[in-house]
Amino acid sequence: MSRIDGRKNDELRPMEIIPHFSKFAEGSCLIKCGNTQVLCCASVEERTPPHVPEGEGWVTAEYSMLPRANRERSRRDVSKLKLSPRSAEIQRLVGRSLRACVDMKKLGERSITVDCDVLQGDGGTRTASVTGGFVALSLALYKLVQDGVLEEMPLVDCVAAVSAGIVEDELLLDLCYEEDSSAQVDLNCVMTGSGKLVELQGTGEGRAFTIEEQRALVDLCAKGIREIQGIQKSVLGG
Repeated sequence: MSRIDGRKNDELRPMEIIPHFSKFAEGSCLIKCGNTQVLCCASVEERTPPHVPEGEGWVTAEYSMLPRANRERSRRDVSKLKLSPRSAEIQRLVGRSLRACVDMKKLGERSITVDCDVLQGDGGTRTASVTGGFVALSLALYKLVQDGVLEEMPLVDCVAAVSAGIVEDELLLDLCYEEDSSAQVDLNCVMTGSGKLVELQGTGEGRAFTIEEQRALVDLCAKGIREIQGIQKSVLGG
């Protein structure tokens, strides 16, 4: 099949990560994946939630879409007086993904919250939030080291995410909105730099899928994530 934007089946959308996008956040970036744009800002607080063990830190995330991030205006969560189930699920995913790459004891008794605000959504907002969120988190941690607050970087690995799916019985990497909305199978994959899986979310939208198809989709995601991590490293100077 011919993809809507002319890409090969195993090709990522053009990706750009602009660091230090926000003046006030300890770490920030604007990530662009095709027509999807997410602003990621990491904020440091010198306290932790009650459930965190003494001597350890905490990393969490919040996720939201601006009202006109999509083709039609959506209501703000604050106007509904509660977080939408979708936003809650995505921010938990982003938080889990970022915690997978941080040594909480080395972070010390402080919290970092990564806010992921979707400026424009065209598929893959959760995976872009993980990828951009890691860059914002890394920049905030670098600042803590530069300021003498931390003796060493508490990062134990890097993390990135991408989607893949089956559309018209073909395996495609990094689905845009039109592909995602018509996918028979949709899969989101989060991996570390060492190639370990952090999270795998796969759904048969139009049909069930086999273990062999799942493995093929994960392999496709692994290829894309290696490329994404190269972009992350170039932005962070690593």
